[in-house]
Amino acid sequence: MSFDLCQVRKASKPYYIESISTNIYTIEELCFYLYNNPCLIDGTIVNELLCDWLRDELGLAKLYRVMYQHLDSDDGTAFFIMPIFREIGYLSADEMRAYQEELQRLEVQPSEMKDKMKGDYLIKCGMYSSAIRQYTKMLEHQSPGNLGSPFYAQVWNNLGCAYARQFMFEEASSCFLKAWELSRTKETLRKYVSTLPLYLSEEGYRKKMNELGAQEELIGKIQEYNASIARRVEKDVGRGCGEKSPREQLSDLKEEYRRHSGV
Repeated sequence: MSFDLCQVRKASKPYYIESISTNIYTIEELCFYLYNNPCLIDGTIVNELLCDWLRDELGLAKLYRVMYQHLDSDDGTAFFIMPIFREIGYLSADEMRAYQEELQRLEVQPSEMKDKMKGDYLIKCGMYSSAIRQYTKMLEHQSPGNLGSPFYAQVWNNLGCAYARQFMFEEASSCFLKAWELSRTKETLRKYVSTLPLYLSEEGYRKKMNELGAQEELIGKIQEYNASIARRVEKDVGRGCGEKSPREQLSDLKEEYRRHSGV
């Protein structure tokens, strides 16, 4: 990438990107977001509001006309997005070509697959609250489609992982259970069983195990695995905390939670 910073004026009113709950003020910020987050380009970007913002806030009337024409003609995401990069020469010719191919590849994916890719990407970026909203919205509008139970088992599993990262273990276990009911894999069962003790009493845990009717040998292996992980974590935490007090350690955990949840 090669371009001169701040070629265009800064907006007085930002453009709000819903998927990451972020305001942008310049075309450089917009280019950076688009280039690094192709999976998140959706109707919150490809719309009239962005065209209007570029014209009204940044004074880019010519770019507005080009983008609006592509939008009006329904030419697709790539044709709508690429003029933004060309406006300030943000990408080299090779980068432009590769990025356009990536957009076109994403565009032909089934809508359910694109929605899942957005959620997966948000988890990868540590934006767990946004990922939860993405997966939940997707599951609320679930259609049979051609992707089948294994696909939706993955969605439920990933939603459970996002909840677990937010310390919402009851919600996480419910998701893992749905994933297991769809997939019947040992890994999803392990995640479900592993999450239960994090919010249930011992009596409640035993009740869930009885309801599940899981094989005792498998449950025993899962419990043994969990115990080994707990010992390893305890050892690592003890080694990494140094001289920090419990209050300081709690403060660090809270700060990490705020960073991942966006609060």
